[in-house]
Amino acid sequence: MGVIRTVKIKLDVPDQRRDDLHQTAEQFRHCANQTSEWAWRDSSDEYCVTSKSKAEGALYDRLRDETDLTANLVQKGIRRAIEAVKSGVEAWKRGDRTSQPQFDAWSIVYDKRSATFHRHHVSLSTVEGRVECEYVLPDDTEGTPIGDYLLNKDFAFRTSTVQYDRFEDEFYLHARMKRNTEHGGEERSSSDTHSENPTVLGVDLNVDGHFVVTSTGAFVESADYLTHRRHEFERTRGSLQETGTRSAHLTIQQMGDREHRWIQDTLHSVANDVLREARQVGATHIAFENLRGIRDRMVNAKRFHAWAFRQLYEYVEYKAEPEGVTVEQVSPAYTSQRCSKCGCTLEENRRSKHEFRCKKCGYELDADYNASKNIARKLAKRLHSEQKSPSGGATYQLALASGTLKLNGDFDASDRVSAEGESTDKPQPQRARSSDRAK
Repeated sequence: MGVIRTVKIKLDVPDQRRDDLHQTAEQFRHCANQTSEWAWRDSSDEYCVTSKSKAEGALYDRLRDETDLTANLVQKGIRRAIEAVKSGVEAWKRGDRTSQPQFDAWSIVYDKRSATFHRHHVSLSTVEGRVECEYVLPDDTEGTPIGDYLLNKDFAFRTSTVQYDRFEDEFYLHARMKRNTEHGGEERSSSDTHSENPTVLGVDLNVDGHFVVTSTGAFVESADYLTHRRHEFERTRGSLQETGTRSAHLTIQQMGDREHRWIQDTLHSVANDVLREARQVGATHIAFENLRGIRDRMVNAKRFHAWAFRQLYEYVEYKAEPEGVTVEQVSPAYTSQRCSKCGCTLEENRRSKHEFRCKKCGYELDADYNASKNIARKLAKRLHSEQKSPSGGATYQLALASGTLKLNGDFDASDRVSAEGESTDKPQPQRARSSDRAK
């Protein structure tokens, strides 16, 4: 087993060799798209080909003749397409709508047979032989991913990708670095990271209102704004597609790159905010609701939202691991209907999309904030029940805006805000990010 990290590194590509990389990317896309067209037989997994060896056996010779790529890059192009087709088949099985994968983005996959990775430069295979590219590194790398992983000898290079930013006119290596925990640095187990009283931070995800709401009362990013931006990209793409010119097609490709960067930057930022909340309360666990079938459960949850939720979860998971924080999922059942104060569970408690008022005890608060506390409570109870001795061991507690609440009801006030206990545990809207843009 080992820890894997991805480091984005700017490449200094010699001017006379830049076109070689562009041609390589174009031919790499050709291999992927030809494979996708061949493998995507019908709207049933019985007719699609998801075997990499079968695809290589059928297409390898032809694609080698049609391109100037090395054998390894042809294989990588075929395998990239088969992975996408396999994902499409899995989507069909879940009942999702999907279509034949198309590869338009500028990206080339390299492993140690098609590239030689070094700590300060890389040698890449192209259609015109190898190209040597120096890394453009900052003067101070301490505490950065470059210093922690790229220049750390405990980490070794794995299969990586080279991408091109059309707006910056720059090439980047997205280097995947792996640390073998058996031979280099010790990896802390989740049980070693638990404090005497482990604390759970709950995270609720939404398609409108605030994108993320935590059990500590942090309202992070505007889901409405994300949807608005997404629709703007879609409308512009639609207009350009109607134009049908080559210039419009190139602009669509550029928009795709721009949209992808915007989404990734936003999700990274939100993940950082979630981790910041976890640090402030000393959380040992972060709880998300189970994302399986989320498009069916959540009203207005498009494919974009489901993808963004999964991507955010993965970002939080890998960012939390080095800090010894465990990220897990719990059942979403009744988290929106249960009162986080008295436990009364009624559909009528959810007065509106964002209002919750318990019919039994009258507890009133933001509905998403209430759900995030229930999500945290579910994981805390599950972890508590998994202990060997029901009467001994650690006491799991919930991270709230005003402190921490133990499962037995004992409350510890936080130093960050004043509070009288659970009944005064109110969210902190001033800590929301980007919410004003949705107003």
